[in-house]
Amino acid sequence: MKFVFALALLLSSSVALAANQTPRADQRQQNQDARIDQGVASGELNGREEARLEAHQQHIDNVENRAKADGHVSVRERAKLERKQDRASRQIARQKHDRQ
Repeated sequence: MKFVFALALLLSSSVALAANQTPRADQRQQNQDARIDQGVASGELNGREEARLEAHQQHIDNVENRAKADGHVSVRERAKLERKQDRASRQIARQKHDRQ
């Protein structure tokens, strides 16, 4: 019984640590979501562009969640996440300034 409790405690603490392993990625996601929202509000992004950008943001969230699933975000996983966010940032900028 003590073993099960200890194991549950260990798993919950590792999940909590994994949740805090990507504060920079979390902040970038928030910033990019705000940029998309601002683009829609200003008319720089149309509905189709917004949907595509939001889908890409969701994909990045899924990649981040998979990276965190084992309780540790490796350097390789972190680099992959940053590359995807860099690509998304460029897409947001490109879509906001394409005169559509």
